[in-house]
Amino acid sequence: MISLRAKLAFSLILLATAGSAQKLKKTDKLIIANLQTHISYLADDKLEGRRAGSPGEKLAMEYIAAQFKNLGLSPKGSDGFFQPFEIQEGKQIKEGTMFSVNGVALAKEKDFFPFSFSALKSIEGAPAIALQEAGEPWFVDLKEILIENQNNPHFDLNEYIRNNSRKAADRGATAVIIYNTSSTDDKLSFNAKDKSPLAPVPVVYVKGDAAKKFFNDATATLNIKLKVDIGEKNRTGHNVAAYLDNGAASTVVLGAHFDHLGYGEDNNSMLRTGEKLIHNGADDNASGTAAMLELARILKSSKDKSSNYLFLAFSGEELGLFGSKYYTENPTIDLKSVNYMINMDMVGRLNDSTKMLTVGGYGTSPEWSGVINPQDKKLQFGIKIDSSGSGPSDHTSFYRKDIPVLFFFTGQHKDYHRPTDDADRINYTGELYVINYIESIISKLNKQKTKLAFTKTRETQVSTSSFKVTMGIMPDYTYPGEGVRADGVTEGRPAAKAGLKTGDVIIQLGSHKVNSVETYMQALNSFNKGEKAKVKYKRGNQVMESEVVF
Repeated sequence: MISLRAKLAFSLILLATAGSAQKLKKTDKLIIANLQTHISYLADDKLEGRRAGSPGEKLAMEYIAAQFKNLGLSPKGSDGFFQPFEIQEGKQIKEGTMFSVNGVALAKEKDFFPFSFSALKSIEGAPAIALQEAGEPWFVDLKEILIENQNNPHFDLNEYIRNNSRKAADRGATAVIIYNTSSTDDKLSFNAKDKSPLAPVPVVYVKGDAAKKFFNDATATLNIKLKVDIGEKNRTGHNVAAYLDNGAASTVVLGAHFDHLGYGEDNNSMLRTGEKLIHNGADDNASGTAAMLELARILKSSKDKSSNYLFLAFSGEELGLFGSKYYTENPTIDLKSVNYMINMDMVGRLNDSTKMLTVGGYGTSPEWSGVINPQDKKLQFGIKIDSSGSGPSDHTSFYRKDIPVLFFFTGQHKDYHRPTDDADRINYTGELYVINYIESIISKLNKQKTKLAFTKTRETQVSTSSFKVTMGIMPDYTYPGEGVRADGVTEGRPAAKAGLKTGDVIIQLGSHKVNSVETYMQALNSFNKGEKAKVKYKRGNQVMESEVVF
């Protein structure tokens, strides 16, 4: 439930709004009241942060669908108002996985874990720890290899284990049992995102205390029973779609993502304390969802029937644009009929001092300059223009389909991706101004009654502030295959200079095999500015190789 602090702050917001009531029209007061209702519900603790595929997401999507229904909008999902889609979380260790030594069962994940590239097999054996005999499991202590490579920034321990496990299998090993007697933290764990090919034999890691207990005597012969069972881990997210059919020739899409981080389970929280706290995401992006709902209400009651409207609430944005990408690949209307798309993501924190609204996508159509004037002194805020049609939000998925886009954003703040992004922090009057501005743009374009021309723009560089170097690609987080697919390539950056194009799939960077976004990031972090490396990538069925200079 909303905390006492939040309730008190919310009361102050209402008082502040009442104090400025003389400046606001009746319609404006209604918008603010509705925004407060929508955001207060979506950012309530009972929704537990609206993580995609969670019970909190279900409550949020049902609330949004109810609002659409109350407005008299038509369902436009694949299942009523809803459009379900699968979110591939990677792999998981299944219950059938077991490992026993001399009849003593080791605790899964506490004492041991299989590597995600382990073969899915059952084996039994009676190996001696010190001997590596054909037809038996082999034991590998990482101590020497870790000491040998302690100053080698390019050493990839996971790749070493993968390669040597295959070599061991070629020489007759029935399984590879990894452990570490050194004082060096090997940082090994089950990597659910690993998409590398399976090894020919089971490969498991036995943790410190269990390894000391059973593997202390190198001359000992052990009775081993091992079974590895790993499966896919998926969950289902949902977009919410509604349609206003005015019988017009073209459709305007208004979208906002409604998912957030939950308790930070997907490792996308800025909170580094390890605490399990609800991330309510009032600004990110209950604010954009509320704005979209209010624009739906306003446009439904409008006498102007020049456009049809598709209202889309996306889930899975925080995981990498899952929902919007799924929608554009599985649209419920003909995308050729779409005139333009407007995306609202974090529009609730119009800063009192700078009062600046960022408008992205300005370069995606020459017509935008006729309806957006950054020098307009009549506005209650300043406008910062960003020409790019791509970026870390859902308009990118529509830009990729050659649809003109606009992206509205009131700026970063200290509560971003933190548990403190609560409803009492929203500038409701500021969000009112943003909504009125967006409605005025739609109104101007309706009067023109023209289909907007689309233009390509530069690619926005994905933030890699924690890395020393960058490739200059936008990874496709929804790509299910092995490697990292480039959903966009930034001109003038290393990848573009090396000849990579949108759609290419990076499979190796230097000596590092790339099988997922995570291994790509790990590989990237091993290079310094100015260094060169070979990049291997697939273009269709062809494997290509180029030199990249960071």
